Amino acid sequence: MSEAPHVRHAGRADLPAVAELAARHAQYEKAAPLRHDLPDRLAALLFDTPAPRLRCLVAELPDGELVGYATCSPELSTWEGREYLHMDCLFLLPGHRGLGLGVLLMDAVAAEARALGLDEVQWQTPVWNDGAIRFYDRIGARARQKVRYSLPVAP
Repeated sequence: MSEAPHVRHAGRADLPAVAELAARHAQYEKAAPLRHDLPDRLAALLFDTPAPRLRCLVAELPDGELVGYATCSPELSTWEGREYLHMDCLFLLPGHRGLGLGVLLMDAVAAEARALGLDEVQWQTPVWNDGAIRFYDRIGARARQKVRYSLPVAP
């Protein structure tokens, strides 16, 4: 019997591979290239703080290759007066989509929400990402229409 791919929490040694996956994710979403020090920045958020908010899950093949990741952190809803888990990223390398790894990552993110006592996960995806939209619809997620803004703030 062969081992199956699985999802686990990222460790410090995984961060260069996670940063590479994040760079591929940014490229896929037509975003600006990521900073070269991303592994160090992620280490600070995931491991070098007493109570890390960020969680990182990785999809790993039996040979140890990381082929996907998801990141999430608790956030607040003022309108609902409660916390929820915000999934910032979910990405699988091409060639590893449609094999059940996305479901494993989503199940792991939902488990993180439950472990934190939260009853909802929220996220966004580009409107042009038809594959992701079909996947999210298939797993029972509900779309909410909004436009995302970003405002740079000078130090």
